[in-house]
This record gives sequence, C-alpha cells and structure tokens, in this order.
Amino acid sequence: MTRPDLATLLDLARAWTADDPDPATRAELDAVVAAAEAGDAAAQGDLADRFDGTLEFGTAGLRGALGAGPRRMNRVVVTRAAAGLAAYLRGTGARGGVVIGYDARHNSDVFARDTAEVMTGAGFEAHLLPAPLPTPVLAYAIRELGCAAGVMVTASHNPPEDNGYKVYLGDGSQIVAPVDAAIAAQIAAVGRVADVPRGRPGRVLGEEVVDRYLDTTAALVADGPRDLDIVYTPLHGVGGTSVAAVLETAGFAAPRVVEQQEQPDPDFPTVAFPNPEEPGAMDLAMELAARVDADLVVANDPDADRCAAAVPTPQGWRMLRGDEVGALLADHLLRSGREGTYATSLVSSSLLGTMAAAAGQPYVETLTGFKWIGRVDGLAFGYEEALGYCCDPEHVRDKDGVSALLLLCDIAAGAKAEGRTLLDLLDDIARRHGLHATDQLSVRVEDLGVITRAMQTLRSTPPTVLGGLAVEAVDDLAAPPAGGLPPTEGLRYRLAEGARVVVRPSGTEPKLKCYLEVVVPVEAGPDDDVADAVAAARIVAAGRLDAVRTDLAAAAGL
Repeated sequence: MTRPDLATLLDLARAWTADDPDPATRAELDAVVAAAEAGDAAAQGDLADRFDGTLEFGTAGLRGALGAGPRRMNRVVVTRAAAGLAAYLRGTGARGGVVIGYDARHNSDVFARDTAEVMTGAGFEAHLLPAPLPTPVLAYAIRELGCAAGVMVTASHNPPEDNGYKVYLGDGSQIVAPVDAAIAAQIAAVGRVADVPRGRPGRVLGEEVVDRYLDTTAALVADGPRDLDIVYTPLHGVGGTSVAAVLETAGFAAPRVVEQQEQPDPDFPTVAFPNPEEPGAMDLAMELAARVDADLVVANDPDADRCAAAVPTPQGWRMLRGDEVGALLADHLLRSGREGTYATSLVSSSLLGTMAAAAGQPYVETLTGFKWIGRVDGLAFGYEEALGYCCDPEHVRDKDGVSALLLLCDIAAGAKAEGRTLLDLLDDIARRHGLHATDQLSVRVEDLGVITRAMQTLRSTPPTVLGGLAVEAVDDLAAPPAGGLPPTEGLRYRLAEGARVVVRPSGTEPKLKCYLEVVVPVEAGPDDDVADAVAAARIVAAGRLDAVRTDLAAAAGL
C-alpha cells in the first residue's frame, strides 16, 4: 500500500487540527506541518507516520506514543475510543455505569476526564477513581460497583513517551475477540470529535472503594509469621501507597522503599524502561537490599498489575523468574487447599500443569495475556511468565501485582520462620516435579520486517533438532487444531524429554520473543542433599537452554 502524497497528508493534518480540542497537540502538529511545507524531509516522514492509518484498537485496547495524529495517543483518539465504546454498550443493551481509572503517566488524568464526559454525554453514569491508582483497583471496582464496563488509562510498563487505553466489560475481564472488533467498528463510525456529545465530568469516587480493595487484598493471608525485612520499589509508578497499606494491614513492618523511585514520575528518570524485567530496572532496589541485608526485594511495574521479586544468594542478589514466582504462589495455594482451575499461558512453564495434576486440580493453558486467563471458568489461580499473577479471581479477574506481592511476602516470612528461604521452597518443588528451567531469547528491533522474516524462515524451514533435542512436533499457532486455542501468530516446538520452545511477536512492543523450557529430573535419594541435587540439575538445564537458544537463533536467522 502506498503512502498518501504530501498534499493529502497536509489536508489530513489541517482537518485534524481543526477538530483537536488540545492546544498542545495542535501546536505540535502546526510545527510539523510548517516544516513539511518548507521541504523538511524528516518532517514529511513524521507527518506520514502520524497520518498513514490509525492506532489500532484491539484486545489490548489502545497503546502508542503520545502526540498529534490518528497513529498517536491524544485527546482526539481517546474521545473517539470512548464514543465508540459507549455506542457499543448502548447497542448491546448494557446496563450500569462505567468506572474509569488512570495511572500517573503524561495525560492519563486528562484522558480519563474526557472519557467520563463522553460516557455521561452518551447517557451512562461515569465513576472516576479518586487518584492515580493501580490497574487492579480498577478491575476490582468494575465488579464491586456493578458497572457495565471499565476503562483504565495506562501504558503499563511501556516507555515514558507512551500511553494507553485498556477496556474491560462488566465481568471485570479485559475485552477479547470479537468484542474488540465490534468496538473498533463503532470507533471508526465516529465523525468529528467536536460533534461527540459531552456531559458532566462524572462522579469522583470516594476512598471507600479503594479501602475495600485494600482490605479484601489484605484478607488473602491468614495470621502467621511476619518477621521479614522487605525492600520495595514502585518504579516511579502508582503502587506505593497501596502496597504500604496492604502490608501494614496484614501485619508486616513497613518496607524499605527505594527513595529515588518512590514517587510517581511519568518520565521514569532512573530506568531505561520502566519494566522490572528489563536489565537494570531493579538495580537500585537490589543495591539497597544488599546494604541493609534485607530478606526480600519486591517491585511493581508502573501501574502495579505486575510483581517482581529478587532474593539473596551466596553470589549476590538475583531476580526470580516469573515462572518461579508463579510456582511459589501456586504451590502455596494448592497446599492451602484452594480448589478450582489453575491456568497459565502457552508461553509460561509447563510446571503449573504438573503441579495441578499432582494435587488433583484442573489445569488450562490459554493464549498469552490475562484477557484469556481471566476468563477461565472456575479459575482458582492464574499467572503468566511476564510477572502477571491472579491470586484473587473472585474479586479481581486480572493480574494484580499488589495481591501477588503480599502473598509472596507471606510465603517468604513463613519460610524464614522455619530457617528456610524461597530458594529452598523452589528446590522442594523441583524435587517433587522435576526441574523446569525456563529462559528467553528476546530480540528488540527497529525494523518490524526482521520479525516477519524470522517467522517466515521458521515456517518454511523448521528446525528438526534444537540443542541436541529432537523436535518431535511443530504447532503453527496461527492455524491450531479444531477445538484448541484460538488462532494467534506463533510457533510451538515440542522437543524430546519434555522440552518446549514457543516463538511469537510481542503484542505490545517491537520484539520477537522466544520462550524456552527444558525439564531435568532431580536425582536425589531420601538421604541426599536436595540443594546439591537441584544444583546439579540446574547445571545440566543451563547447558541445554544455552544450546537450544543458540540453535534457535541460527534457525531463525537472528
């Protein structure tokens, strides 16, 4: 498809400016237009990038860089999204209000107010959360207030120049297909923003709904040991106040908070990417933990729907993988007798399925994303390896970094009281179920064509051996078997000895993500040292993962 010519782009930009209610983005676009008219090639390219299509509304809602134009996040795009959502709700006969939350990113509060005015203008009651708050508070409030839908203005852990718009329906779960397409069609039918009816700014909720969320979360843990020295960082996000309140209510001493990252800051000045998974993001927290000889480091991403953790080892502090935290939480809940379906995504470790089967509980594997996990019938616990955990599906049908953090602290404190650590508990799990070691090959690209070519290569010339393990089956997830998972772009390789590889493009970032897993039995008799046996298995697993990673990169041409 050819891009519009310069004259067309200039016409589109002028029409946009005439309809834009935001003086900041109008001025921004006027400057780009002036430079483009003067022959500036970079400005002409910028203009084409802003107006060659629209920001796609999908199952993740909207997410993109802030700025003027239909391919950016701005008040025009948000107003149209809100109007489209309202039209969809009216068309389905939905009853109840719409609750709106927002984080501390640039313009999040503005986008939330615009959404509230559009909802009241469409005849819906709009409820605004009282402050920048974690995403799980919004997910909780939808069900608690009996709303028809919810909107969370957040870009989660994306870079500071981004913002986003996440939509939930009345069951408290994120939208999935075909609802996303139906809403997108209504958005496309919205005309001029100036013609969208606007009403009152909505009702700002009191602190009561937040307090109920905090009390409900704190009640997830029973009385028990509370001697635990905790270091915490909200990564410049909105989780700090909620985490402090929940820990206090549950009986823990106040955590030591990383001072440089304690207050919400939309520029995220101390991290390259505000994602605890990214290299360096947790360095300040682990440095503080080492100085004070803490027991545990915990962190949230900026909207506090994810939870990360780090633990001390003889070689220094190390991050726990998402699969390790998921196994610890699941083991705790299974041992506590929680019944129901345990669910995880197809890119997460297969260990959860093994654990659930051993406890006689159902297990379900879903597509990547909590929009799928949160919809599992009878869900008791769900997680995905990207640090997302649903520990209280009765109240929050989404990932919740606050409740996961509290449960992890409860587990760590109980282990400490017995002279043990979270690493000891992981060794116990490996002894019972085999060591399930996971890793990633993640390639961030400037040119999305790199991802397309890699997927084409893997489809046309699939590897037969990875890391010395035979490829026993290949599943093209874009065309899964009837009755299986919904189609999605990705490939899954089932290897010998229980190993597995999943390759998929990221849904939110310009990355190709490859998820690797090997399973190594832990050979330990009743009198053997479990830690030594697990350590030996880890050495074997590390070698296998390295070999799989090397062969996969070569097979994909990366």
